[in-house]
Amino acid sequence: MSSLSSQQLNAFYEQYKTSFVTFSKEAIKATGLCAQQIYLKCMGDLWPCVLYSSSFETVKIVVNTRAGLIQRLHSAKNTASLRFCFKPSEKSEALIFFVNMKSIGFAPYGNSSDVVIFTFQYIQRPPDALIDILGRFLSVNENFSKRRSERITLTMDSIRKLNIARESIVSTKGVHRNCLIRDISFFGAKVIVKGPSKSIEIESVVLNMNFSNPPETFTVPGHLIRVEMVEGRQDLIALGISFNEETIPINYKMRINDYLNQMHQDHNERLSIPFQMRS
Repeated sequence: MSSLSSQQLNAFYEQYKTSFVTFSKEAIKATGLCAQQIYLKCMGDLWPCVLYSSSFETVKIVVNTRAGLIQRLHSAKNTASLRFCFKPSEKSEALIFFVNMKSIGFAPYGNSSDVVIFTFQYIQRPPDALIDILGRFLSVNENFSKRRSERITLTMDSIRKLNIARESIVSTKGVHRNCLIRDISFFGAKVIVKGPSKSIEIESVVLNMNFSNPPETFTVPGHLIRVEMVEGRQDLIALGISFNEETIPINYKMRINDYLNQMHQDHNERLSIPFQMRS
């Protein structure tokens, strides 16, 4: 997870201010949320709680009130703070911070009389760390649909920024072939392999992709949509692969999304530089 500029953080905040991230298993994995390390703090005491969902303005948590939390909140004029804890995969230490907030309501949760779901409103704009983490996740879900056909050609520059290994392995019917990845997208890839085109049929396929910083390997199943000769090479063929949408790893989506967002930001910054005529 690379550092975002103030401009990108502000863009995330304005664009997704009222959008909620519900902390499903996928969201927990993608954001690096340490679910067992979330606490509500009120008047010096800590209550373990479950982070249910959050936007940049409000948050919902599930907590057991048997130990007198509701009375404590009343004494604190409904103010409290929430201890967040995230462990991004590329970080050696967990990211911990508190956000001040005010209770705006609660309701029973499930069949228990002691467990309730609270809605809190953040007293001020949350820390950049939370905007960064939630903004990235919300951006992935949006761009996964909007930019599904946008392909990234693997050049020296894009390989460096993506931290991807161009050499890989593609498997069809249990046969593993060394390949070079030519381009990738949210939904697919084009790879180059050796061999006659007649030896490969339109069938199911599995592509392994290796990334660094942090090291991750994604094994993504899909199917061949195109087999064609490489121009000027009789010994090489290009395989067009479409990934099975329901099996695309969330961390792979995050990497593609971060790259596309960075390219979009760089493009806008170049356009904003005023043209200066030579004297």
